[in-house]
Amino acid sequence: MGLEREATSGAVVPVRVSHRSRLADVYVRHAPEGIRLAYLLTGDRVLAEDLVQEAFLRFVGRLQFVRNPDAFETYLRRTIVNLSKNHFRHSAVERSYLARQPVPVEARADPDVPTYHTLRTALLALPVRQRAAIVLRYYEDLPEAQIAEILGCRSSTVRSLIARGLETLRQIPEVTP
Repeated sequence: MGLEREATSGAVVPVRVSHRSRLADVYVRHAPEGIRLAYLLTGDRVLAEDLVQEAFLRFVGRLQFVRNPDAFETYLRRTIVNLSKNHFRHSAVERSYLARQPVPVEARADPDVPTYHTLRTALLALPVRQRAAIVLRYYEDLPEAQIAEILGCRSSTVRSLIARGLETLRQIPEVTP
């Protein structure tokens, strides 16, 4: 619980409180940025919060191995991007499995599909890597080199991902001014 009794006096003494408060400070400082990034990648606020929680849990689990504490922001962004990719990969496997299952007759009614697409739905239609590159470049305002590091690719690949993503977005009439 963070409190232990001192053997000789019986007084309650805080243990590792400074370590916990530093982690709490790091969380309070970086969680909103991480949630915004995750939301732009996933389009789901609850999922974004879950991804940020998971990223922080992974960070705490690897705390003893951290060589450069100043690199936390990059670590957090990279972890959030990877977790979102894993989420969409897992969702694709689930959809593939469900698509192979027979559909009950009462569930076959066509859903009401809205005709108006917003920028958010257009972003969500992009492949995960293109969406991540666009969000990191235009929302997070990161340079190509840092985006390349986060995505684990070359700067030229980042430029290509951004160009292809923007071209796809320009093809959607509701997105283009």
